Amino acid sequence: MSEIDGIAGWATDMMDWLGAPGAGLAIALENLFPPLPSEVILPLAGFTASAGKMNLAAAMIWTTIGSVVGALALYGLGLWFGRDRLIRIVDRLPLVQVADVERTEAWFARHGTKAVFFGRFIPIFRSLISIPAGLERMRLPVFLLLTTAGSAIWNVLFIMLGYGLGENWERVSEIVSTYSRTVLLVGVTAVMVFVVVRIVQLRRTTERNDP
Repeated sequence: MSEIDGIAGWATDMMDWLGAPGAGLAIALENLFPPLPSEVILPLAGFTASAGKMNLAAAMIWTTIGSVVGALALYGLGLWFGRDRLIRIVDRLPLVQVADVERTEAWFARHGTKAVFFGRFIPIFRSLISIPAGLERMRLPVFLLLTTAGSAIWNVLFIMLGYGLGENWERVSEIVSTYSRTVLLVGVTAVMVFVVVRIVQLRRTTERNDP
């Protein structure tokens, strides 16, 4: 196998140094810094377990603990930031309106539990969903249950894929990277559409108000 470098090399060093808790720490950081891809760290943990350098069950448990710890930090950030501060900031932004926040809150009130659970399967969103959960003060036991369940499914799946593929673990990250790029493209496109629509709306409002 070729020498592992980059993010995979960093994750390997963490696992070599700390074992399964190192994998958990890497995943906790992945939640806090979404550019660190779990689709690299988790299959690598599975490969490390297949090579006998880490206990497989411990890898699953510690990465799930890491996911929950990282998500809790972001939940706490949302809780600390609070709705009032968010409204004050939104009120100063040129293209975002308080009504947008209110619609988002209404949507989260209806679908928040599904968003927190299924959001754990969507790159980038899997981390960020914890912030609105904190902002909307989702009950902590519910948040912990949903986050733990979703994280455990995601983590076990990718660890087992890495375990089964062994030295070919990188195939997993190659496939999922395409999925991640697609999600990112959809997200960027949605933001661009929102900006364009809002600019058009503002122009029409200005034209109607002009004498």
